Formats: sequence, structure tokens, C-alpha cells
Amino acid sequence: MSFSQFVKFDKMITPPFIKIIFWIGTVISVLIGIAILTEGGIAVLMGLATMILGPIGTRIYCELLMVIFKIYENLVEINNKLDEKKEEIS
Repeated sequence: MSFSQFVKFDKMITPPFIKIIFWIGTVISVLIGIAILTEGGIAVLMGLATMILGPIGTRIYCELLMVIFKIYENLVEINNKLDEKKEEIS
């Protein structure tokens, strides 16, 4: 990626970080779940739910972000193809 693309926001740099965000969210969910587990009683079920549902929720959030970036990439591609067609017609 060139400096020009970076400054003009022509190329997105966030998508690779989404995988890192997923793993950070998963680790945090598991750690919070373990902390809740140690309280005992009904908190054990809440801790297990946090350890299971937390990573799933994090995954869904990250996938939604990836879909948004994929839509952007496809729109840029469509725009480039339309520009090429306009040049051919002119």
C-alpha cells in the first residue's frame, strides 16, 4: 500500500486487525467467565454462559465488521468498472 492510498483512505487497513479483535474479545470473555465461576452458586451457570456466549457474540460482531468492509471493497470494484465503461464510451 502506498502512502497516497493510506492518506486518501483508498485502501482499508482495519480488516486484518479484526482477527486480533476477535481473539482479544474471546480471551476477555473466557477470563470474565472464569472470574464469575469462582463466585459459586448460580454464578457458575452465568460464568459458563459467559464463556460460551461471549466468544460467539464476539465472532458475530467481527463477522459483521468484515461484511461491511467486503461491501465497501465490492462497491469500489463496481465504481472502477463503471469508470472504465465511461472511458470506453467517451
